[in-house]
This record gives sequence, C-alpha cells and structure tokens, in this order.
Amino acid sequence: MLEQFGNSRAARTLVAAAGLMVVASAAQATDLTVYTAVEAEDLKKYAKAFNKTNPDINIKWVRDSTGIVTAKLLAEKNNPQADVVWGLAATSLMLLKAEGMTEPYAPVGVGKLDKKFVDSANPPHWTGMDAWIASVCFNTVEGKKNGLPIPTSWKDLTKPVYKGHVVMPNPNSSGTGFLDVSSWLQMFGEEGGWKFMDALHQNINWYTHSGSKPCKQAASGETPIGISFAFRGAKSKAKGAPLEIILPSEGIGWDMEATAIMKGTKNLAAAKKLVDFTITKEANVMYNKGYAVVAYPGVAKKVKHFPAGILEAMIDNKFEWAATNRKRILSKWQTRYDSKSLPKK
Repeated sequence: MLEQFGNSRAARTLVAAAGLMVVASAAQATDLTVYTAVEAEDLKKYAKAFNKTNPDINIKWVRDSTGIVTAKLLAEKNNPQADVVWGLAATSLMLLKAEGMTEPYAPVGVGKLDKKFVDSANPPHWTGMDAWIASVCFNTVEGKKNGLPIPTSWKDLTKPVYKGHVVMPNPNSSGTGFLDVSSWLQMFGEEGGWKFMDALHQNINWYTHSGSKPCKQAASGETPIGISFAFRGAKSKAKGAPLEIILPSEGIGWDMEATAIMKGTKNLAAAKKLVDFTITKEANVMYNKGYAVVAYPGVAKKVKHFPAGILEAMIDNKFEWAATNRKRILSKWQTRYDSKSLPKK
C-alpha cells in the first residue's frame, strides 16, 4: 500500500509539473495582432512558415480589403489595436507614416532588398513584399455570347459596345481600385483622367468593395469584364476559368504590398521578429507563387498564366503623390460615381 501510494503521489507530482510547464509555455507565447489585405487563402501558409522558427508567437489575423483596413487603422490612431501590418498597399503605409503611426525599424537583411521596395527614411518605416498590377479579366465565353470584342486598351472599355458589361472595384474600399484611379490620373492627366472615368462609368454595371471580386465575377460568368489584378486572374485561369488576362496598351497601375510595425505596440520584440521574417528569401519565394515581381532580387520566376510584358507595362508610379492626394481623389470619386457601388456587407 505504501509503495502504491508513493508511486501514485509521484505520478501526481509529475502530472502537476507537466501542467505547470504547459501553463508557463502558454504564458510565454505572444499574441501578435496583424492587420492585412493579403488574399485570405494565403494567410495560413504565411503563418505556418513564420511559426517554424517562431513557435512562441501567435499571429491573430484581421483581414479585409485595403481601403477598409486603411480606414480602420486611421480610425484607431489614438488607440491602436494592430501590432503589425503585413500586406497592405505601400501608398496606405506612406499615409500612416505621414500621420506618425508607424515605428521605424530596419529589419535584419533589409540591405538585400531592391531599393524600390524600401522606405527612403533611415531607418525605414515600411518594407515592400511584392508588386501587384492592374489588369482586365475578360471571360471569353461570356464575351462571345454578348458579341464583345476583346479589349486591348483602357479607352476601349469606354466604347458603347461594353455598356453594362464592366465591373471594377470601388477605390474607397479597395487598394486595387485606388491604384486604377490614381494611375489613370497619372497616365491621362487630371482632366483627362476624370474625363476617362466619366466615360467608363457609363459602361460600369457595378462597383465592388473588393479588388479581387471583379475578376472572380468574370471567372464565374457574372460579368464578361472585371477590372482587377493579374494575380487573381492567374489563379482563376489555373482553375479552368475561360479568362484572358489583358494588360491595356496605355500601361498599368501597380502598388506594393508592404509591411510596417505600428507605433505603440506592446509587443515590439515579437513584431520585429515578424518583420524580419517578411523580408527573407523564404518569404519572397512564397510571395512569388502569386506575384511576378517581388522585393528580393533574383527570386522572381515566371508565374503561370501571367501575361507577358508586365515590367514594360508598369507605369512610373508616383507613390508619394498618390499617398498625398489620396483623400482628395477618393472624395471626388465618391461624389461622382458611388451611385453604382454594391451595398457594403
């Protein structure tokens, strides 16, 4: 009996000790709130790769379209909830930097990145991941059914034949929508850009609140033409959608997905570890699965179903101008065109 009692007591002691270790381990884990506009299906693989070397940091994703995430961050300026932003338009992060909301930090290995993908401040406030580019997703089946020629330019989309057959993102909600609008204003000039959008608006069926949705809707046949971005088109085409991914002849707008630490985070050490990871070669290889242009030189390989001539088509984007004029541009767009926007869910 005494021997059994002793063994039982020893067992209970071991169980208790194990329990304390689990509790201690849980107590040491850091929850990192990360705001993002990255496509939802990619978040798990990003977190899994990061957690291979940082198992004690739990990423709590808060995901939405670029415009909505940007608005949320600005609304929380005096009471920030995010620790890190991983995957938001660089133009949005420039705006946050101007508002004094980002923490300067030079991640380990930042010197290896293409300089175009790094904030010019020293230390930088943000670092780029990849570039996403505007494109037109054209459903060949629906196009044929409706007697629509394949458009080759932005201005083609203003022709009467396309009336009611075009869908694009609302720039107040979508980073893709904003890069479209800001690039048209750069390509055609202020007066010409708004004149183009007035004509395009006549052919728009509806504006979505997601940058990927117009291409998804074109892929499913809900609309023949979706103004979206090439990454979404390539993914849909890989799944068998009858899509042509078109780079309009005048050139294409683009923006960077970028990363920054939010000023005031209580988890600065963990935030720095995450940002260190986001610029690694390993992370850039993951970005290249869907983006033809990434921040780490020598990593990018051709992405299946991406159209040829991307680098040549990308305009000389004035990011600082776009960030500085963002509020004015969005307000004017809202006044002129918002009547065709889908209801926000």
